[in-house]
Amino acid sequence: MNTFRALYRLVAAILFAGILSGPVRLDAAARIGQAAPDFKLVTTAGQPVSLEKYRGQVLVLDFFATWCKPCRESIPHLVELNRKYGKQGLQVLGMSADEDGEKAVRSFAERLRITYPIALAGESTQADFGVRSVPVMFVIDKRGKVAEVFRGFTDEVGRSSEQLIKKLLAEK
Repeated sequence: MNTFRALYRLVAAILFAGILSGPVRLDAAARIGQAAPDFKLVTTAGQPVSLEKYRGQVLVLDFFATWCKPCRESIPHLVELNRKYGKQGLQVLGMSADEDGEKAVRSFAERLRITYPIALAGESTQADFGVRSVPVMFVIDKRGKVAEVFRGFTDEVGRSSEQLIKKLLAEK
């Protein structure tokens, strides 16, 4: 019995120490009404992108993965939003959570005819935004604040995101 308690305490101490020493980033998750976390990435076309580059525009950050079925379902919606509202100040930026590399993401983008830029979002960018699953879409207003976070994709998410984007584009 004493051996079990000693083992239990040892395991608990190791787990506790691991939690304290690990990269716990719960405070970093992007929240509605707060400034979006800054990022500096390079698109699959080799162009640098950052939050600052999109200041003054409505930005949709779409965290996705090539293997994710709901992600593939959301992409035609995002392509259409980009087509309809791009000239009015909407910018869509795909944020790939894939680990297979740039070549796989470029091939995926070609197959799905994605017309907006895509960057590989590494672990630190995903952690900054609090991304734990995909798809997740962050709508960021012209001032750089998170206006809404949509997790998953349904027709309702599509309708709600478009209504929000139209409202944000109309703001001065």
